[in-house]
Amino acid sequence: MTEDGYLLFDTPVGRCGLAWHGGAISALQLPEPDDARTVRRMLRHVASTESAPPHVTDDDAPDWVRDVIAQVGALLEGRPQHLEDVPLDLRDTPDFARQVYALSRAIPPGQTLTYGEVARRLGAPGASRAVGQALGSNPFAIIVPCHRVLAANGRSGGFSASGGARTKLALLALESPRDTPPEGDLFGWRG
Repeated sequence: MTEDGYLLFDTPVGRCGLAWHGGAISALQLPEPDDARTVRRMLRHVASTESAPPHVTDDDAPDWVRDVIAQVGALLEGRPQHLEDVPLDLRDTPDFARQVYALSRAIPPGQTLTYGEVARRLGAPGASRAVGQALGSNPFAIIVPCHRVLAANGRSGGFSASGGARTKLALLALESPRDTPPEGDLFGWRG
C-alpha cells in the first residue's frame, strides 16, 4: 500500500480519478471524455510542492481510499452520501476557500444553498462571487459538494467539471428524493 498515489475507478457515470497524499484526498476528478484528460485535470490539483504521485492499482490503494471510492460510487449510483468525514489535503488551500469548503460539506444531500447564503453564513455578505470562485477551483468535486451551491433565484450557476451546469444539475437530480432511479445517461458522457 502506498501513502501517496492516484488511480482511476469506474462509476455509473464513467471513470473518475482520485489522488491522495498521506491520509487525505488531494483531488477527486469526475470523468472527462477520456482517461488521459481525467488524469491531467486531476493531477493539476495535486499540491504544487509535490511531484506527481505514482499511479496505483486498486489492490495497492489503502483501505480508506477504497472506502472513499465506494462512497463516491454509491453517490453516483443515486444513493445520496454525506462525505463530510472524508479527510482532505488542504495544504495549498487559502483560508477563505477552506471555510467555503467546510460550510459546503455541511449541506446535506438533496439540499442546496446559494452563493450569497454561503457568503452570509461565513460572515462575509457580499462575497458571493468569492464563494463562487472558491468553489470553481474546488479539487474535491462531490466530496466538497459544490453542486449543492446555486446562483441566486435557484439558477444553477457554474460548474467546473466536464458538462458544466448540466453536470451540476444531474448531480442534484441523483440526490433528489424520488420513487425510481434516474434513467438514461444523465451526464451525457457515454456514447
